[in-house]
Amino acid sequence: MSEVRLRDLVEADLQVLYEQQREEEAVRRAQFPAREREPFMTHWRTKVLADPANHVQIVVAGGEVAGNFMAWWREDRRFIGYWLGQRFWGRGIGTAALRQFLRREQIRPLYADPFIGNTASVKLLERCGFRQVGTDLEGDLEFAVLMLADSALADMPEA
Repeated sequence: MSEVRLRDLVEADLQVLYEQQREEEAVRRAQFPAREREPFMTHWRTKVLADPANHVQIVVAGGEVAGNFMAWWREDRRFIGYWLGQRFWGRGIGTAALRQFLRREQIRPLYADPFIGNTASVKLLERCGFRQVGTDLEGDLEFAVLMLADSALADMPEA
């Protein structure tokens, strides 16, 4: 596995993130539709980056932008989400990046809600201490609700 690190987002990263969110297999696994370019850029600039309560980090692997991790508030719960470019899957990059992100994002409990059929994403979260606490339905789609409690990070090995 190449070196994995997190850094703050710069404007040029948005184009890479835009391309990654359009990858068909990633869209299928996440059950999250890709946005066209302008709605994508507008969302990131006016919703994600404009809210100081959001915590966004870019994943860099082998010197390339591999994806992003972020945390945000949904009502009274802090959630995380992430997106990695498909060519970075299956190489331990997601696990290394999530462990680093969880050391920076220290609000607990912390929740995640991947599509239940995205077993790779569910396993990634479980490897890093998240435990399933329920499910949510959105139309015909079921999402796992996972939670990271205070004590889980203490038992997590260094990346």
